[in-house]
Amino acid sequence: MSGMPDVGVRPIEPADHAAWTSLFAAYREFYELEESPAVVERVWGWTQDPVHETHALVAVVDNEVVGFAHHRLYARPSEGETGLFLDDLFTLPSLRGQGVGRALIARLAELAREAGAAKVRWVTAPDNTVAQRLYDDVADRTDWLTYDLLV
Repeated sequence: MSGMPDVGVRPIEPADHAAWTSLFAAYREFYELEESPAVVERVWGWTQDPVHETHALVAVVDNEVVGFAHHRLYARPSEGETGLFLDDLFTLPSLRGQGVGRALIARLAELAREAGAAKVRWVTAPDNTVAQRLYDDVADRTDWLTYDLLV
């Protein structure tokens, strides 16, 4: 590919299973999560269930799925509004910096507006500096800290 690729973004489809599985496994490896085919298949099932809160977009270049974004609407009681939460964003490493992540985020912003949501929110690892270059360009970094209470 010469120059920036032409990136299409669309909802995930059943035919994307193999490509998404490979990308999601690579995403989990990137974050040093234990390999788990059961988790991968569970999340796939969520993305295919029209009533589950988890939805997915895929980025396509030259008819190849090269990235994904998992997302869901969430309530923001303190503001009396809703937001769209970006749970996971991943692109093929060979295409990073080529507009794939930017195209996925732009489509998420459109979906948020269409749903009447006030914002798109996400978190990333502090050492994920490659992604942060994009995120700092398209959104405002907050001062909020994230906590997990394992149950």
